[in-house]
Amino acid sequence: MSSSQEIHFDEILSRYRSDPYNYVDMHAIHTGKVRFLVKEGSEAEGASGEWMHRSGTRLYEIDRERNTKIITSKTNGTISALRAELDGQFVEAGEKLLTIRHPLKKKEIIEAILQEVLFLFEAPERARYYFSLDIQSRIDQKGARSVFIQPGDEIITMSLMKRDTPVYYTGEPGIIHSVYFTPGDSIDQGKPLIGVCPEEKLSLVQKVITRVKAEWE
Repeated sequence: MSSSQEIHFDEILSRYRSDPYNYVDMHAIHTGKVRFLVKEGSEAEGASGEWMHRSGTRLYEIDRERNTKIITSKTNGTISALRAELDGQFVEAGEKLLTIRHPLKKKEIIEAILQEVLFLFEAPERARYYFSLDIQSRIDQKGARSVFIQPGDEIITMSLMKRDTPVYYTGEPGIIHSVYFTPGDSIDQGKPLIGVCPEEKLSLVQKVITRVKAEWE
């Protein structure tokens, strides 16, 4: 373990300690006339309920050709950077409307740090994904964190348009530390499928997780 790795992790921890928030930007889902349903500084709640069947706070409505859609919050937090000058105006699709400052929980901070230090292998297309039979068998026997993979290994099957295609690993060698998908789920292009940790960094990653668990309320 090099001293440079220690400094790197200390910097990451210090950054989250000084600003333990995630900033979620909300954009217009399509062109139309927008009307805000929240104010700067108000609190928003995400969807809730056992099946997330209760909608979150109503953030804004947007009207296109007399078809009005109400957009709700997917996360909790404080409304900030609300573009009040756009209230009642026509906006283009993708226009940024507001930001939700979401306070990170301990579990979310750990996951955010992991996503910075692990090698993230991303979905090449929007499709359904499964582990290859060999990888799934090894996971079933001993768990994902016992599975070592290296470049060129067939690790995942991509199912798209009723066609299955093998996906070969292209990252650095290591163990599968985190799995970000449920086999069979549809995953957007660019979303991480797995997080891989080089074996020599495992103890360091565990040390960071332990520190976060111990130091954060």
